[in-house]
Amino acid sequence: MSLWVDKHRPKSLDHVDYHQDISERFSALAATGDLPHLLVYGPSGAGKKTRVMGLLKKLYGPSVEKISTKSHKFVTPSKRELELGVICSAYHLEVTPSDMGNNDRLVIQQLLKETAETQQVDLNAKQRFKVVIINEADSLSRDAQAALRRTMEKYTKNIRLILLTNSTSNIIAPIRSRTLLVRVAAPTEQDIVNVLEKVAAKEHVDLENTKTLEKIASHSDRNLRKALLTLETLYTFAGSKTVSENTPIPTPDWEMVIGRIARELVSSRTPATLLAIRSLFYELLSHCIPPSTILKELTYRLIPVVPANLRVPLISAAATYEHRLKLGAKYIFHLEAFCAKVMVLLEE
Repeated sequence: MSLWVDKHRPKSLDHVDYHQDISERFSALAATGDLPHLLVYGPSGAGKKTRVMGLLKKLYGPSVEKISTKSHKFVTPSKRELELGVICSAYHLEVTPSDMGNNDRLVIQQLLKETAETQQVDLNAKQRFKVVIINEADSLSRDAQAALRRTMEKYTKNIRLILLTNSTSNIIAPIRSRTLLVRVAAPTEQDIVNVLEKVAAKEHVDLENTKTLEKIASHSDRNLRKALLTLETLYTFAGSKTVSENTPIPTPDWEMVIGRIARELVSSRTPATLLAIRSLFYELLSHCIPPSTILKELTYRLIPVVPANLRVPLISAAATYEHRLKLGAKYIFHLEAFCAKVMVLLEE
């Protein structure tokens, strides 16, 4: 039994309900029979992956949906063996090299080279190249991005790269200049309401009125994935009852923990408080909450409760430590340092 967000994901570009101009642009690219390297960027839940898969279906036909998961092994120069899961079909691969940490360059060099040197064996295929989708491209190290640039130049005959990222700010200029940039903006709240109405009708959700969906759309921060998950959660909790405007939207546990951290920072600024916060950070990280998400949500929780004259220094500190999170590996150090900085600002 799949989640609604996967069950009702559009299978083609023609079925995507918003940003029709992007779908038309992708359809035109597929119609040419060729494909440049693409850099698709936009916020989470905007529909980047959905549109890319629709583009691949236009290029290769329905066979691209027959996917499997394989495990690739890599050996580091220190003889350490690493394993990375790869989603693939006969025509494309989908990888997340940033999962390998500092060894992401190894993945770029070995996996892409191996893919590029493997010729397309399907004689009925419309295109003679494979597509490699790289998730979280903005989390790649500088060395990995440099290796990616060389791969793009050397193996452009046999592979096409599609980079998915939230922002282009962490992508090096040589890669940006070698790709076609496509921005997928977040859907409007009305777009989200329209999608929720269709899903609710298909799942026979008993809604009191459309204000319920408007409330979910407002709570989702224009993230369609989050909105669909929220609707499914409310439907599950309601059971056979009507989902109404007054039905409370449950807050995820990790957001509640971050809210607790923000309250403790403001109420008590002592070493003991910092030590208590450390255990909460470890709990969040152990549950696979990304450190950048923790820092961002904590900043949003602190902005309304700190004095107005401290908001600019607070945001500046958050930007500094977010940059350090990208550079370092021990995330707990930078999260704690940000909390200590906030304590200093509040004391001053």
